[in-house]
Amino acid sequence: MNTPLIKAPVPFEWSSTELEINANTTHLIGFEFDGTACFRKGTKHGPNALRAVSDGIESYSPYLDDDLENYCFSDLGNLPIDINITEDTDPEHIKTQYLQANSTFNDVFADVSLAKDKVRVLTLGGEHSISYAPITRYLQEYPDLVLLHLDAHADLRDGYLGYHYSHASIIRRVSDHFTEQNQLIQYGIRSGTKEEYDWMRDNQTIMQSRADFLSAVEAIADDRPIYLTLDLDYFDPSFFPGTGTPEPGGEDFHSFVSLCKILQRKNFVGCDVVELSPEIDSTGNSDVFAAKVVRELLLCLNSDVSAHIKNGAEANL
Repeated sequence: MNTPLIKAPVPFEWSSTELEINANTTHLIGFEFDGTACFRKGTKHGPNALRAVSDGIESYSPYLDDDLENYCFSDLGNLPIDINITEDTDPEHIKTQYLQANSTFNDVFADVSLAKDKVRVLTLGGEHSISYAPITRYLQEYPDLVLLHLDAHADLRDGYLGYHYSHASIIRRVSDHFTEQNQLIQYGIRSGTKEEYDWMRDNQTIMQSRADFLSAVEAIADDRPIYLTLDLDYFDPSFFPGTGTPEPGGEDFHSFVSLCKILQRKNFVGCDVVELSPEIDSTGNSDVFAAKVVRELLLCLNSDVSAHIKNGAEANL
């Protein structure tokens, strides 16, 4: 792979740092961007913050009864991007950096088929706008993809504060690429405009209860591909304060684990985890929380592929 990436100061524990894209393997990649954040910035530090504390958590998940030490997965590092963006930065520069990083993401995986080669990608944000690149790539490769959206906010605005690809518009932007074969399931939403709520009701995408949401995921055909975009403000701020736009009334870790137990049995092909803002939570608890979320998702992604078990066969593309 010739695409320039920035090595993470501390890679996620138990990961390989090889830059080769391997078949039947999960790859972590960081997208350090918070250029359209409108309330409290700092999510650009999220990828490295959760990596830095990953050596303090166990590789074994008692929830999924599986262990990261059983698998080979890689941490590719971070996409090259200007991380010195501030409120005073020229909006055109912000837009250019965002579009270039999106292009680089696709360049990284240009020589593989995510679907045919069973390449799994877990993208670490960054603000929620970073999800556009991975989701649209997955939509291209999986025509019948189901998108699960866990979030406190609907993220369905057509644009926000002058940005067409804002963190507040991410689900609207990726839905522009939907066909009749795709499905969107949203849960945890507790903030949005009337227009956004009307859109969700009209399109029947929002689940009002945990039971309804889990039942909807359970009902997805076992061979149908599923992608999860997880904004960490989905969790209640009493559990997870380290995010830029907290909303009361959120979910707890156990609701997330209930989803993971289902995803472990499904065709779970990719995901992103966004909106960790480590500087907001000086205790560091949110960083650890996010690292454990990533651990569970890595195990869910790995459970679908047997060829990348350690000491097993790996296909180097």
